Amino acid sequence: MNSGTRILEWLKRAWVDTEPSRWVRVLRRLLGRVINNERLRRGFLQAIPFWTASVLTGLIAVGYAQLFGLAERASHRLYDVAPWGVFVVMPITFIVAWWIVRRFGPAARGSGIPQVIAAIELSNKHDHQFIPKLLSIRIILVKIASSIVMVLGGAAIGREGPTIQIAASVFRKVNDMLPAWWPKVSLRTMIVTGAAAGLAAAFNTPLGGIVFVVEELTKTHFSKFRTAIFTAVIIAGLTAEGISGPYLYLGFPKVEDYSLSVFWGILLVAVMAGFMGAGMSKFILQILAWKTRLKTVFHNILYLLVCSTALASMTYFVTAHTMGSGKELIMEVLFSTEKHTEWYIPIVRILGPMSSFTSGAAGGIFAPSLSAGASIGATVSGWFQLSDSNTNLMILAGMVAFLTGVTRSPFTSAILVLEMTDRHSLIFHLMAAGMVANIFAYLVDRKSFYEHLKDRFLDDFRVIRDAEPKI
Repeated sequence: MNSGTRILEWLKRAWVDTEPSRWVRVLRRLLGRVINNERLRRGFLQAIPFWTASVLTGLIAVGYAQLFGLAERASHRLYDVAPWGVFVVMPITFIVAWWIVRRFGPAARGSGIPQVIAAIELSNKHDHQFIPKLLSIRIILVKIASSIVMVLGGAAIGREGPTIQIAASVFRKVNDMLPAWWPKVSLRTMIVTGAAAGLAAAFNTPLGGIVFVVEELTKTHFSKFRTAIFTAVIIAGLTAEGISGPYLYLGFPKVEDYSLSVFWGILLVAVMAGFMGAGMSKFILQILAWKTRLKTVFHNILYLLVCSTALASMTYFVTAHTMGSGKELIMEVLFSTEKHTEWYIPIVRILGPMSSFTSGAAGGIFAPSLSAGASIGATVSGWFQLSDSNTNLMILAGMVAFLTGVTRSPFTSAILVLEMTDRHSLIFHLMAAGMVANIFAYLVDRKSFYEHLKDRFLDDFRVIRDAEPKI
């Protein structure tokens, strides 16, 4: 009898002295079937790591979200009390956050999604030794610490991409901790499932997590890991909901009485936002390529001072909406009477993430992309003085389109926005915005932002591998 069977036998004996109520009898029969059926026994044991990692992911995602929210609110309070303070706080936090990543975990920089995609590819090859550099407990701690410091200073970053890398790290660590006698669980499946659970817990969007895996992360048939993903998304989401309560990421914007003619406005916003999202991504990639020439600490710090000062200047002289993830801006244009933004808001909501993301610290670009797209929709709506419902529809379309321009995942973008707002009647409008944005983003660059960054991580590992002495 192996150890797995012993565990199940122990659970069965635990009920022997229990009063045989109807439910106890049912559980006994089920447990007996699991113990006596090799296939069921193996499936039950294989499911335990997914369940464990999903609960841990939900708990960590909620804690991280709370810390991130506190830091973001603190940065806004500081600005309200002493606006000039951004010129002091931003440079300090940029440098500290960059140093944390540089010193303790270089692979924790940026979003985290490219690292997960790279780990998935490495799991199919003979380069498993590099996966711990991308997904580990150290990465989790560095990711959280660096991104919290960044947002505390007012950097324009999000927590959703980091949550995906954190979740994938949790799943990978749970997989590594399994004893040798435990039924083998695919490392690739664990990483993919962790990414889906992370996105679901971050946005409270279970369908978005599943579609994200299908569209962005995997290149093989979904049936190979669909049960694991469904289960993990449900457990991680329920864990997060159990602590935070049921919620929508953005709430219920009013879109009941929009006009049919607004569809032409949606197409215009989709073209603009898709093009601008891809353009922002391309500029960031060019800056990161140029930064590889900065070999000394002095030159890196000088770059950080330039970026943080530029962000502080936009915050102080233009608008406080430059700061943070941009969720506050989205809520304002969707739910207040101030629905039409000024022409410069989309510009600062693009320049802010550019200066923050290229710093080399940890921080995602999901939420900043949504806010940039929302500002484009609100600005274009203002040109035509559209009604509140039409404006809200334009804002949601802009969010989908800009995120598509960055990720090249139109269905994921549409499903995420639908789940954030519970406006399922808009599915055709938002999917149309995503598809149009994807076409125009393709004209800027054929590959997605994350795919480019993933290739850079893999290239770095290939250099290390090729430099190793051959025995």
